[in-house]
Amino acid sequence: MLNIAALFITITALFSWFNYRFVRLPATIGVMVIALVMSLALIALDHLGFTYVTDLTEQWLGSINFNALLMDGMLSFLLFAGALHVDIDKLRRYRYSIGFLASVGVVVSTLAIGSAAWWLFNTFNIEVPYLYCLVFGALISPTDPIAVLGIMQSAGAPEDMEIKIVGESLFNDGVAVVVFTLLAGAATAGEQLTATHSLMLFGEEAGGGLLLGLIVGYIAYQMMKSIDQYQVEVLISLALVLGGYALATWLEVSGPIAMVIAGLFIGNRGREHAMSENTRRYVDGFWELIDEILNAVLFVLIGLELLLIPFESSYLLVAGPLILIILAVRLTTIGLPMMAMRRWVDYRRGTTRVLTWGGLRGGISVALALGLPESEYREPIVMITYIIVLFSILVQGLTIGKLVGHVVPGIDKSSSESTHH
Repeated sequence: MLNIAALFITITALFSWFNYRFVRLPATIGVMVIALVMSLALIALDHLGFTYVTDLTEQWLGSINFNALLMDGMLSFLLFAGALHVDIDKLRRYRYSIGFLASVGVVVSTLAIGSAAWWLFNTFNIEVPYLYCLVFGALISPTDPIAVLGIMQSAGAPEDMEIKIVGESLFNDGVAVVVFTLLAGAATAGEQLTATHSLMLFGEEAGGGLLLGLIVGYIAYQMMKSIDQYQVEVLISLALVLGGYALATWLEVSGPIAMVIAGLFIGNRGREHAMSENTRRYVDGFWELIDEILNAVLFVLIGLELLLIPFESSYLLVAGPLILIILAVRLTTIGLPMMAMRRWVDYRRGTTRVLTWGGLRGGISVALALGLPESEYREPIVMITYIIVLFSILVQGLTIGKLVGHVVPGIDKSSSESTHH
């Protein structure tokens, strides 16, 4: 396991250096593009008869459990690091729209995308039951905070747009994971889902995660407040993430929601009342480094996963229309609430377009798809998820800067400028 980790970190470092030195794309997108090119080159070598290198790479990648690595390992660090730098006072201004998008929006999106997927699968003679289509709707609905955070910053999005989309992304993945877990459990076990039972389980997981995040965040806050020693306080924040997420798993409550709440608590109340200026500098620096390193590792892994995912041309026929449907559903779930709340909240012109196009799908969707148990329905779901995620990161991620520059007067940001990020 140590050798696998060493090799993977080495590859990530080389790709990061190559991107910064020659390619000059935004860091996360750049390493993923290089990894994709590497995967395509290995596939080409395999077709030319050089199977040894491809077999060796596939064997190495096959030994990595992508779902466990992201969902049980990296996600807790990435969500905490993201929430740590969100100003809760600014977030509070958009609490109703963020709350709607992260709850009702996820459920509506799951139903709409799942139903559309079921129709498309039937149209192209791919047999996937409706419940599995809803599982697909749940895993593709969340906008990925890991993908969104860095790209929105490098795109030069105004603070009000950035806080809204980042706030939504931090919360909606926790909600979507709960919805996915409920639907996947019913699909694989062949159980009937009742509204009452689903709401109870949802309340236990989401509410339990929120409460746990407050409790562990408060304990860490009190410990940090009682001392002024940056080494120990950084260690406390690290223990909060590792211990808090493990405890959430043991209690069967939402770990992602717990980490977001704990990160907001420490990043706001903890930063203001429990940290000296010196400690703030070290805590921020530590978590920014963790965030950057894990982001690079994750996106390299997404690019290399192409080697393990089976491909059929019919999947493209389903994925293409689904991309348009996903964007249309997102436009609807963002636009209608914003129109309804315009009387109370002043939204910047162009916000709907930026938030629609900036709702990137990323590693969480891929991890959830790969985490599905083996069945005849798993392959089309995994491949179509992968195609949609690649489009989201490569096309939407690389053009969001131009869109921001177009809709926001005075900001001349293009994807070419953001390449220096």
